[in-house]
Amino acid sequence: MNIKNINFKKKGFFKNYFFILVLSLFIFSCKGPDGKFKLPGGDARKFPADPKERVKKNLEEGRGFQLNKMLDGPKGGVFDFASSNELWRASLDTIDFMPLLSVNYSGGIIVTDWYSSEESLSNESVKISIRFLTNEVRADALDIKVFNRKCNSNSNCIISQVNDELAPELKKQILKKATLYKKEAKEKDKKN
Repeated sequence: MNIKNINFKKKGFFKNYFFILVLSLFIFSCKGPDGKFKLPGGDARKFPADPKERVKKNLEEGRGFQLNKMLDGPKGGVFDFASSNELWRASLDTIDFMPLLSVNYSGGIIVTDWYSSEESLSNESVKISIRFLTNEVRADALDIKVFNRKCNSNSNCIISQVNDELAPELKKQILKKATLYKKEAKEKDKKN
């Protein structure tokens, strides 16, 4: 007997042993929650015989998808480019003279940095927050808040929300521009 043949036989034994071990793990993992042997798959009695109804039931339960609905049907979320949203464009155009602190299209909020004009006193500044409640051009689509900051000479600042005519005037200007943008888009679509 040759030593090479013995090593080869041992290697074959370990390969077969490993294969049997892995196979037994797969077989024993096919037990259901009640401990009985169960092959993967569903109980035919619980599913309709008609394939269309089976597909409908599976989709309702979240077990699958249809490729044609993914391509043509309604989507979970619509993330259009920001320039196609009239309210968004109108808001940015209306406050374009102010520095922007935070702009989040997916979150629907624009926050400006503190701004003071050359004409106002150097110790007063204003900040604007615009929150979008819907993409439709309508009066209740925007929540605009204006904040005023007054600082004295020793850097003590008082910040307060302003409830004067600035927020309604901003809303009016934004809605007016958004209406014009929407009208232009409709006319453009008619031409195409």
